[in-house]
Amino acid sequence: TTAAALEAFTINFTITNLPYNSDLEKPDSARFKSAQHVMNTLLDRLLKDSTIGPDFHGCETVSFRYELPGSQRAETRVDAVCTYRKEPSAAPLDRVGLYHQVSNKTGGITQLGPYSLDKDSLYVNG
Repeated sequence: TTAAALEAFTINFTITNLPYNSDLEKPDSARFKSAQHVMNTLLDRLLKDSTIGPDFHGCETVSFRYELPGSQRAETRVDAVCTYRKEPSAAPLDRVGLYHQVSNKTGGITQLGPYSLDKDSLYVNG
């Protein structure tokens, strides 16, 4: 038998109450590291409590980007790469199902921990 492999998927969303700051672009800045730690913890908690939970390995926030929505207020786009253990015989990641679980666990894509989310911003890519 072939051993399970780690497979990655991306999760992206926009936070409306984390004002963008150029330090968020710099992975070596204290602001980036602090925001990354909080985001990784929140995503890990959320996904450990999903259907991929038993196989979930972790999320790494890889970037924060400036996003200027219609409101003309700077918002912060979060890009994270998450991994899970996939058995060779397992079906591909159900990204639609995972999207709906994340939506349900964030109050319809409105709240993640202390952060308010843009309800139309969630994207899960398998």
